[in-house]
Amino acid sequence: MSLPVRLGLFYSAIFVGAGVSSPYLPVWFAHHGLNGAQIGLILSLPMLARAFTAPLIAVWADSFRLRRTALIVMSLAVTAAYTAMALPLGFAGWTVVWFVASSTFSTLSPLTDVIVLNRARRDGFNYGWPRGIGSVAFIIANITMGAILTWGSPDLVLVWMVAAVALTALAARVLLPPDPVHEEGHVATASDRFAGLGDLLRDPGFMLAAVSAGLIQSGHAFYYSFSTLAWKQQGIPESLTGVLWGIAVAVEVMFLWFMEPWRRRVGPRNLLALGAVAAIVRWTALAFAPPLWLILLLQPLHVLSFAATFLASLQLVERLSTPRNASAAQAINSALSGGVLMGVATMASGPLFDRFGAQGYLLMSAMCLAGLIGALRLYGVRRLDPA
Repeated sequence: MSLPVRLGLFYSAIFVGAGVSSPYLPVWFAHHGLNGAQIGLILSLPMLARAFTAPLIAVWADSFRLRRTALIVMSLAVTAAYTAMALPLGFAGWTVVWFVASSTFSTLSPLTDVIVLNRARRDGFNYGWPRGIGSVAFIIANITMGAILTWGSPDLVLVWMVAAVALTALAARVLLPPDPVHEEGHVATASDRFAGLGDLLRDPGFMLAAVSAGLIQSGHAFYYSFSTLAWKQQGIPESLTGVLWGIAVAVEVMFLWFMEPWRRRVGPRNLLALGAVAAIVRWTALAFAPPLWLILLLQPLHVLSFAATFLASLQLVERLSTPRNASAAQAINSALSGGVLMGVATMASGPLFDRFGAQGYLLMSAMCLAGLIGALRLYGVRRLDPA
């Protein structure tokens, strides 16, 4: 089996779990008696703390000789945490257990990105192929669990999550290559690892890239949380909501698989700026409740607002980091885009929707405008100039 396929299958193991936990864990919590405010708090706390937890986990992960070792240990830890959630712990207990589980699970993907990006550059394959396979697995898991819940108990959500992350631990051992954390093969001391993290946090070019990409990605918060309700208010049937979301994810996968030559020509700075512009257009248009035909035309902009921004951020932080702090670099990038900035934007989206309806998208446009300003400033970072 070729390495890109093996890496794609490992991404699939991660996203088969994420494709169920992301949309359906609230259903499990509600089934066990939690109200909306409690569920929102449980889900948002790990996101808000990710700016701290993700870099610390990444520094710990670099204490091993092989990169895959940390992924095995983390997957087993999440398996134990998910299993503990089956106990009648109540709101406080589930808050603690989910914080540990989510903080650990959310760092699996950026640590995998370090391996795949390094191998893609070294072996000459397109990073988007294995990552796209993972996205397909996410869609399949999402649809499958939706069908299961039409007849089965919400408790099957947790059963699926436990099985998926246990499979991820096995897949990390079987599918991932034995790449060393450091090319010399030695294990870095704790002081060296934290020094590498400190170098990143003090690097204005790196932080500018990570925060700019994070602002653009976090502009999706209102869309993720309230697009379905906003479209319902406009009279768009729920049966079409899945189609609209499916269009967005389908173009994302096509971009990952087939647009590699174009992406290389454009370069990460241009790609990030294009993503910001597309996001501003997309959210501003959706804020004014456009008709269905226009929404159908806007949804493919996901290929730029999300996929292009995502790939640009991976490349930018890779170029602005070194092998000794590559794990921390991708963890910080993920923590900002999918963590603290996304958490704040998600918390703000609820009151915005209650008061302004679809016009809450305008705050997302403002965030993406700030991200665009940051992206344009990256043209002054000389380390990103072509060699």
